[in-house]
Order: sequence, then C-alpha cells, then structure tokens
Amino acid sequence: MAIRGVAKRYAQAVFDLATENGTQEQWLADLTTLANAASDRVVGEFLTSPNVPEQAKRAAIDRLLPSEAQKYARNLAYLLVQRRRFSTLPELLDVFGDLILEARGIAIADVTTAVELTAAEREQVRAQLQQIVGKEIELRATTDPDLIGGLIARVGDRLIDASVAAQLQQMRAQLAR
Repeated sequence: MAIRGVAKRYAQAVFDLATENGTQEQWLADLTTLANAASDRVVGEFLTSPNVPEQAKRAAIDRLLPSEAQKYARNLAYLLVQRRRFSTLPELLDVFGDLILEARGIAIADVTTAVELTAAEREQVRAQLQQIVGKEIELRATTDPDLIGGLIARVGDRLIDASVAAQLQQMRAQLAR
C-alpha cells in the first residue's frame, strides 16, 4: 500500500504539470516507456541497483528518453532513481492513467466475478454501472473463483456487492428477525 501512496503523489504532480502544459498524451507515452523499463527484469535491476553508479543510470535514462520534449520526464526519472523509487513507475503510470480518465469524466469500475464475463455481459454490466453512477464507465474485470456467483463492483469509493454471498447474508439477516 505504501508504494501506491508514493505513486499517487508523483502521479498527481505529473498530472497537474501535464494538464497545465497540455502535454498529457506526451506524458502518457513517456511514463509508459519508463514503466516498461522498470518492469523489464534486466533494465529494472540496472536502474534500481545500488551497485550501479548514478551517472550510468542517468545515461541509460537519456537513451530511453532522448528528445528535448521529454526533458521533464527525464528529470522525473532522474529524481526517482536518486530517491530509489524507480520501481514505482508501473504503479505511477496506472494512477496517472486513472487521473486522465477521471478528468475526462470517465469512472473506472473494478468488477470481480466468479467466471470471466463474455463481451455481451461486460457491456451489460458497464451499461448498468453507467446508469447507477451517471458517468461513462471503463470496466476492468477480474475473476475470483471463491466468489460463488454474481459480482462485486467498485467505482471510486462506491462498492456495489451483488454477489450471491451478499444476497445469502441479507436473506439470513431477514430470517433472523
């Protein structure tokens, strides 16, 4: 959870700068490049290793982001290397992407089901959530075999539990009255 908090702070700062300068798409591309580097076993280890001199790491970043238009992203990468936070880049990219969607009025719905949803089911769930929330929805579906049936959706701070387990629990509570 600590990594997510760190990533959120950096992502918010980058988002504010990108919005101010109208460079959200450029930042998205640059952060994707950096996140891919951080996720790569060899490159990620090189850029996070305490045994590699900082100058060598800066040179590698310069090769990853060579353009003058990428100077702010390079500076961010230098800072993350210096503070030993380069490994947070994949999470930073995720948070940054979420901030862009939010700014465009699109809510992110994390939906968990027992089995994988078909395309038609995904569309139906998206449409129902869109109606409930009143915003366009980007659906991110995952499966959890421990879920008996139904679904659990989280949209922002809102939790919609339409799982069979929740329905059984409600029924049990009603019968206990």
